[in-house]
Amino acid sequence: MKTKLEIAKNWLPRYTGMQIKEFGDFILLTNFYDYVKSFSDIYGAEIKGIGKPMQACTNKEGLTIINYGVGSANAALIMDLLVARMPKAVLFLGKCGGLKKTTSIGHFILPIAAIRGEGTSDDYMPPEVPALPSFAIHKYCSNKIVELKQEYRTGVVYTTNRRVWEWDEAFKSKLHNMRAMAIDMETATYFIVGHANEIPRGALLLVSDVPMIPEGVKTEESDKVVTKNFSKLHLQIGIETMKEVSKNKKKLKHYKFN
Repeated sequence: MKTKLEIAKNWLPRYTGMQIKEFGDFILLTNFYDYVKSFSDIYGAEIKGIGKPMQACTNKEGLTIINYGVGSANAALIMDLLVARMPKAVLFLGKCGGLKKTTSIGHFILPIAAIRGEGTSDDYMPPEVPALPSFAIHKYCSNKIVELKQEYRTGVVYTTNRRVWEWDEAFKSKLHNMRAMAIDMETATYFIVGHANEIPRGALLLVSDVPMIPEGVKTEESDKVVTKNFSKLHLQIGIETMKEVSKNKKKLKHYKFN
């Protein structure tokens, strides 16, 4: 195997247990197996990849959901492997920590950009290149959130490879000075690798904790509450967004503002 495409075609089924022809034109990415299970229950579709690093499921309309794991390395991996299929659009359904007083648990964030603090994306694009979504996808997602009478925020997300930082006051001061709205571990990587691979991409993040204060740090118990109260809605918005995207016959690389 000498080319990236050859490797991706071999590895995508190996990681997910799903053959390339079984992937749809439209992809939902998530960090959570529960989202894949809920998707499977909604559509009566088989989950592939049980026991493998990633699980995937495709409905009859050609929408696929993939649980790719956690962290920027895995985000880069799945966006590289998807060149074997070259989907028409990808939407990431992830969780994030809210960094501002205006971002509360249960809020949705459509990031307009992500700060590249994770390092992984440096292997794909020079550090001067901003990590941006395909805004056409965000337009569809925004419309769907409003239609469902939900609140959302737009802003910049800081992406880091560092998982345990909530105790570090110097790091928290750095986050405050950057004025980022939220923090996560994948969005910047996902945007940059998608850009490098010419895959249209968006992200809908759910605020699951407010880690700048001690009582706001995520725990096992608090995460269960967030999952119970908001995950079904998060998935619903993702599914309905991609349904609308699939109706559009135009390419999503650029978006005209009328």
